[in-house]
Amino acid sequence: SDIFGEIFGGGRGGRSTVFRGADLRYNLEISLEQAAHGFDTKLRIPAMATCESCKGSGARPGTAPTTCPSCRGAGQVRVSQGPFSIAQTCPRCHGSGSIIPHPCAQCAGSGRIKLQKTLSVKIPSGVDEGDRVRLSGEGEPGVNGGPPGDLYVQVHIKPHPVFTRDHDDLHCEMPVSITSAALGGEIAIPTLDGSAKIRVPAETQSGKTFRLKGKGIKGVRSQAPGDLFCHVVVETPVNLTERQRQILREFDAISQQDSARHNPRAKGWFDKVKEFFES
Repeated sequence: SDIFGEIFGGGRGGRSTVFRGADLRYNLEISLEQAAHGFDTKLRIPAMATCESCKGSGARPGTAPTTCPSCRGAGQVRVSQGPFSIAQTCPRCHGSGSIIPHPCAQCAGSGRIKLQKTLSVKIPSGVDEGDRVRLSGEGEPGVNGGPPGDLYVQVHIKPHPVFTRDHDDLHCEMPVSITSAALGGEIAIPTLDGSAKIRVPAETQSGKTFRLKGKGIKGVRSQAPGDLFCHVVVETPVNLTERQRQILREFDAISQQDSARHNPRAKGWFDKVKEFFES
């Protein structure tokens, strides 16, 4: 019978089995600036903690759990299956090996209570979407004296009104007026550390990209910060006055006199369209 007991899980020791507490996850939404520079914060989270009234035993103060009479503390009972005797989890104590005749009023016999706790956490600079910060031992408490689990703070970065992030690099659109694009000029652009100026050369086209080295984000595992890429978008003027319209018409008339010189891309495109329809 000892051999079959080993095969079918008939070993004793239901009361002595300890379990590590479950790990928990907390989703934390932060700004891009916070992700870049890092910060300290406090989290108020729901948690399970050992009941102080019964010290985790589940029994009313002044009483104690007693040995389960059905399994005599083994946590398992034997059930006859023909010529065999098979061990199963005790249905009365659910494998714990003990019962609680007088449950603790504070935790209803579970040995644990729900509460809100405040934790301090340091979010390192350079964290990216989905990164996790581990708080050791701040998960759920263990069972039967087992160690607690861990709490993982998972970072989620809110969309930014100006920048998009690509690993350690940042990208942004840079609206440029039609006159600045044509004549050139100096344009102030935002960065995560303030503002910077870019010299836009004359005759700059939409799609032109300017790179500001080191103006991106230094990732958690990076040796140096990434770069900031500014993508030019030449802005067509709107809400024009009649005088402005007149000036633009005059400008267009002058430009048409030598369109291949002033609008080479448009001229080349129209030539290709013309060839397409004539072929």
